[in-house]
Amino acid sequence: MLRELSSMRETFGKLLVSLGEIHRDLVVITADVGDSTRASYFRDRFPARFFNVGISEQHMVNFAAGLAAAGMRPLVTCFAMFLMRAWEQIRNTTARMNLNVKFVATHAGLSDSIDGSSHQALEDIALMRVIPNMKVVVPADSSEIMRSLPKIISEERGPVYYRIGRDYSPPITVDINDEFRLGRATVLRDGEDVTIIGAGPVLWNALEASKELSRIGIRAAVIDMASIKPIDEDTIERYARKTGAIVTVEEHSIHGGLGSAIAEVVVKRYPVPMKILGTTTFGRTAKSQEELIEHFGLGKNSIIKAVAEVMGSGRRSRGS
Repeated sequence: MLRELSSMRETFGKLLVSLGEIHRDLVVITADVGDSTRASYFRDRFPARFFNVGISEQHMVNFAAGLAAAGMRPLVTCFAMFLMRAWEQIRNTTARMNLNVKFVATHAGLSDSIDGSSHQALEDIALMRVIPNMKVVVPADSSEIMRSLPKIISEERGPVYYRIGRDYSPPITVDINDEFRLGRATVLRDGEDVTIIGAGPVLWNALEASKELSRIGIRAAVIDMASIKPIDEDTIERYARKTGAIVTVEEHSIHGGLGSAIAEVVVKRYPVPMKILGTTTFGRTAKSQEELIEHFGLGKNSIIKAVAEVMGSGRRSRGS
């Protein structure tokens, strides 16, 4: 059955209101992008707990850190690209003290297609995961936002970088009923010949590639690695041993992102051939996120090509 696309930011904005009803200490801070991030839904329902600091991202982070130190539950939301302006403040005033600030970065990856490279964050995962105490989460779709964000807001203490796109959200995890847990991957499709690991909406292309590969007798496992830090080392090792080859796909630079995080595990636990799909340059303007995904070699056919390359690279025998 064909399911309609949904909007990640719309899902976030509506869920934020529900979380505000549950947590009376939840405070939302933004830098003049409340409407664009859909944090305006929270503003309209809880105006006394919403703060727009203007185009001042560094102040936004420091303000949130002060609220956390005073016992509140602050959530910062901003375009991913412009939240990077406050990297020093995130490191020094939040992460060093392990303060309970949640950073929801919208319009991440290639999702802000129309505004071009200046608005497309393709380096943010690398910048955030290198910070001690910082956890990094990249939900695949709106359904995973619904499963993961309440857990992170309600149960997880300390700083979390939570990366979502804009409006493109194909139905990737809609049939997943497992409870979300930091540090645990979700196997979307099992397989024995090769493993495809991704995060974010590009997992849709990984699933489509897996279906296409099955028609020629290649059984490709597809794994949703929404929790990039902490990362599920056990699942990575298990599938490295099981399939003997790994392809990673992400809307991020190939340097320092999901692929790099998985390679760090693979080289330590069980080395196998890997192919990392991602960007190697800045983004560009386009009519849609899907157009950019294809342009940067993250579509179904590019994943199938990468699978063929990694399977033919002299991999180790399975289970050795």
